[in-house]
Amino acid sequence: MLNYHKGVSDLIFSPGRPPQVELHGTLIPVPSTGLSTLAPADTARIAADLVGTNKQAVESLKTQGSCDTSYSLPKAARFRVNVFKQRGTYAIVMRVIPKHIPTIESLALPPHLGEISHLKDGLVLVTGPTGSGKSSTLAAILNKINQEKAYHIVTVEDPIEFQHAHNKSTIHQRELHSDTPSFALALRAALRQAPKVILVGEMRDRETIEIALTAAETGHLVFSTLHTIDASKTVERIIGTFPLSDQHAVRGRLAASFRYFISQRLLPRKDNEGRIAVLEILKSTLRTRTYLEKGDEGSDGKSLLDAMRDGNLDGMQHFDGEMERLVRSGVISLKTALAYATNAGNLRLQLADLDQDEED
Repeated sequence: MLNYHKGVSDLIFSPGRPPQVELHGTLIPVPSTGLSTLAPADTARIAADLVGTNKQAVESLKTQGSCDTSYSLPKAARFRVNVFKQRGTYAIVMRVIPKHIPTIESLALPPHLGEISHLKDGLVLVTGPTGSGKSSTLAAILNKINQEKAYHIVTVEDPIEFQHAHNKSTIHQRELHSDTPSFALALRAALRQAPKVILVGEMRDRETIEIALTAAETGHLVFSTLHTIDASKTVERIIGTFPLSDQHAVRGRLAASFRYFISQRLLPRKDNEGRIAVLEILKSTLRTRTYLEKGDEGSDGKSLLDAMRDGNLDGMQHFDGEMERLVRSGVISLKTALAYATNAGNLRLQLADLDQDEED
């Protein structure tokens, strides 16, 4: 399955279907000899092999119906694995973790994101739907810090994906369940472990968000992810986890501590050669901090989106502006851009000068 194509991102095992791989966002069957269709017994056996003796995963699968774990094929690949029950049977999704830690250049990210490695403190969030490349972007930034700075770095992940070796920095990676029972407990402990940089795999609850904000306020550079689609929704998600009585104060804290909100979407390329990451970047400036603190609507009646539209010189960009650029340069089709746009109507107007055939 791995050898089907170098761009395979996931392996999927489901009863009643052949083994499948996901390639550039599309599922492709890869039947093997004598196993054209998986039976429930086949997926149960595969699930048992993957979970193995991981007691926490076994208990989670039994009581909650799903579990996360990691799996390695020596000298071949590592995987982030989710096993789950459906209609009384087991199904498995295995996300392929690249063998080599990516760089900002290899991911074709905006070069100025390298400036993040020079930050001394604050909160940096990478957001987007599952499979949008958040972990790869964070790994690239962390790798740059590891190469350039003599820092102590602590990560808390579920599970550990990219394995970072000590370089100029000393880096410790903790895995949820095997090294710590929760993100919040590990994050509290990290504050006593003298790190300069902390990476939290995901801010899943109010306690984790609260501790991450405290860490960012007390001289740590904190990285994490959220499953939100853009900068405005990221702010809403964070603020919305707190009671109404605390939200004004939290807005002030978030405005003061955030450094970057980076949102990602993976779009299919027009030449069918894979997908391209489209990024929205909100950077901390006097204007964006004011807008964030005042609830996305500043005193001049404008929003975070307006700040990103006007913030090119500060290194900011917004989704629809990037998609317009990619359509005009022939990297993605107009049809794709409109399907993924934040505001398809406005984007269509911006691209009205293009030949209508571009939409086909």
